Amino acid sequence: MILRLAIRALAAAILILLPEAALGHSGLVRASPQAGTTVDSAPKEVLLSFSETLEPAFSSIEVRDAKGEAVHDGKASVGPAKRTQMRIGLKALAPGTYKVIWRVLSVDTHRSQGSFTFRVGR
Repeated sequence: MILRLAIRALAAAILILLPEAALGHSGLVRASPQAGTTVDSAPKEVLLSFSETLEPAFSSIEVRDAKGEAVHDGKASVGPAKRTQMRIGLKALAPGTYKVIWRVLSVDTHRSQGSFTFRVGR
């Protein structure tokens, strides 16, 4: 009987604490261009918004074409006023598929990374 109560209490504690642990990581909230979309004209930049404040020195964006070659222009920057946003300029993009690869460190020292694609032209 006591063992069953202990197991139930442990299970309840895990269910309560897991969502808290997940909230500590900075996640991608919004992207422009949006993930998986096709845009008619080539964007001049990629703008990413995250759920946590970013540490600029340890956060980056890369944009690569279908051959894996870099098409971003310069380094990604975190906005001074909105430190949850990071952007990177793009070279002139031809029609095709592009992959955005991001890595961030939030100010509470949690690392996150991910990638998505978008397409230019129909």
